[in-house]
Amino acid sequence: MVSQVLLSVQNAVISFGGKPLFENLTFHILEGDKTCLVGKNGSGKSTLMNVIRGLRDLDEGKLWQLEGITIGYLRQDVVVKPEQTVKDYILEDLKKENQSEAFTYRMEMVAEPLQIGLSDLMENLSGGQKRRAALARALVEDPDILLLDEPTNHLDLEIIIWLENYLKSYRGAVLCVSHDRTFLANISDKVFWLDRGRLLVCPRGYKFFDEWSTGLIEQEERELHNREKMLEVEVAWASRGVRARRKRNVRRLALMKETREKLRQDKSAFLRMMAKIEIEGTEVEVSSKIVAEFIKVDKSFGSKVILDKFSLRIMRGDRIGVLGKNGSGKSTFLKLLVGELQPDMGKVKINKDLEFSYFDQARKELDPEASLWSTLCPSGGDHIEVMGKSRHVCGYLKDFLFDPEMARHSVKTLSGGQKNRLLLAKVLADPKSFLILDEPTNDLDM
Repeated sequence: MVSQVLLSVQNAVISFGGKPLFENLTFHILEGDKTCLVGKNGSGKSTLMNVIRGLRDLDEGKLWQLEGITIGYLRQDVVVKPEQTVKDYILEDLKKENQSEAFTYRMEMVAEPLQIGLSDLMENLSGGQKRRAALARALVEDPDILLLDEPTNHLDLEIIIWLENYLKSYRGAVLCVSHDRTFLANISDKVFWLDRGRLLVCPRGYKFFDEWSTGLIEQEERELHNREKMLEVEVAWASRGVRARRKRNVRRLALMKETREKLRQDKSAFLRMMAKIEIEGTEVEVSSKIVAEFIKVDKSFGSKVILDKFSLRIMRGDRIGVLGKNGSGKSTFLKLLVGELQPDMGKVKINKDLEFSYFDQARKELDPEASLWSTLCPSGGDHIEVMGKSRHVCGYLKDFLFDPEMARHSVKTLSGGQKNRLLLAKVLADPKSFLILDEPTNDLDM
């Protein structure tokens, strides 16, 4: 049985500042599809989501959707109003006439496995708990097309497994952006790959994506090599005969110049696609072997106990992973460590020589209005000190996969993954003696 087309995009073109982001993009979303949308940071995944949601018009091309279908969306950022309960948050965008008893029952059925209380205040929830509330908000409407933007960020493994099972049996279509490879492999039966303005379709799930995409990349590499060899032969032949048949060969050499420039652009784009972040390592020492110590620390919020007579000694050279369920106190522990919070009882002792570099998952250190350049060089100039060495800001940005022309772009124009890369660049330029990373891999490429 052929599945019904719910939404179709034909020959789409979208540009930013005169530079095409997509060209001649065509795809279809069918009833029951479980599709993952992959691509490097800044390739346009969020933009494409906004096109499907009707929040971004195409510069060229056509978008069609089946009359009467509904589209649900799990957003990355959760905006909370004062005194707003989880129930109020879920119902916020729902029309009054749709808030039936059946809907209330469905809301309770979704909230229970997500382990959120409908009467809880949103402002009192941890980042992971807020994420669950946002997930409930997207799921309870039971939309025909469900768009998920990084659904596993901040979620416990238990909740991720529940979500996988829920989506496998979901009757509607799912389009998911995620950097969680295992999650994508478990839920998808199709892959949309955004690559250099193109959308390529892998007709099988993410389990087969690496093999499929590697084959395409190797084929492209061979074609680039063959084009280069053919061009060398053509140039050598034309150069020898240019005097004998001047007019014809001058035209031919001009055409070859254009061909060489196109080859150079294609090779440059291919190398950018294959590039990886380069991070230099360094050792920063403090005078004592003990760098921090928690001594019988108590910390509560209202009646909720986070830490009870908690003791811990952190030694120089330790590499510590902080694990725990949403709301168990991971962020509270880190804030106690850096001094943003004080214990109710007990003591947190910090070595006098200790300095912190803190990568905050909320990215509060990034000014949305600032440029990438001024973010790394807030005092002006065009060089930045990176681990004691002077680097040109554009060269340092290239280490984190930013093209030089992006240096003057504002932070607010970046995707979530690009913002994370910029914050990593800022933090790692001058690493202190204690590096704290709070969800550093969220939104980052594989």
